[in-house]
Amino acid sequence: MQAGRGTVLRAATFEDWLVSTQARRGKTGFRAFETDLVDGRWLWMTETVDADGWMLCIASDITTLRADERAVRQDRDIAMKAAHTDDLTGVANRRFITARIEEMLQSPRPSSASGSGHGCVAVIDIDNFKYINDQHGHAVGDAILKDFARRMLTLVRRADCFGRIGGEEFLLVMPGIAPRQATVMVEAMLDHIRTSQPLPTLPQLRYTFSAGIACGQPGDTASALCVRADQALYDAKLSGRDRVHVEALPPVAASG
Repeated sequence: MQAGRGTVLRAATFEDWLVSTQARRGKTGFRAFETDLVDGRWLWMTETVDADGWMLCIASDITTLRADERAVRQDRDIAMKAAHTDDLTGVANRRFITARIEEMLQSPRPSSASGSGHGCVAVIDIDNFKYINDQHGHAVGDAILKDFARRMLTLVRRADCFGRIGGEEFLLVMPGIAPRQATVMVEAMLDHIRTSQPLPTLPQLRYTFSAGIACGQPGDTASALCVRADQALYDAKLSGRDRVHVEALPPVAASG
């Protein structure tokens, strides 16, 4: 897609490009890539992210480099983006978001309300999604998935990472947050989704989600943390869906 000035957007619509960019930008400490502008110039971009999520971007004009060399490197960048992005929704995929969990566990942040400071993850599942597909067709189901991804990206914090891990299941990584804070945040997201109107052509259609939250502990792995979040999600489903459950934390041993 090309119009006006600025960078060339390789997406069907601006909204598709924005979703894909929001899902990945600022989620790794450093990345470098090339981009071309509508006026024919090429830029070498670097993005450096600090612990609080602020980003320093530096652009260098590399237009004078040979065009064939630039094209090869851009093809590489496009392939790397595809390897980290969910095709349908444009948000991060399982590989990318699992790596963010590992980074979170390896770099705990101080938290006054959480003993470890590792942060939390939420496994999120759209309720009754099979019914939506069966009742309205897969095109509507896909539209719901895209709508959910787009809305969630407007609600996450700068340091968070949100992605799709398969089907109607998504994962939210929340570094440096305590269980209570994570619960309040995900419940606010659920309130927003409950009141949304995803498809103007089907104004009566609404959807909700269930979520399970687990928080990192010393020695945790990404797989162990996700298993506990999955169990909390299962508990939320058993309790009637449309709700958020937090894993049962072990009691704190008395000191002295």
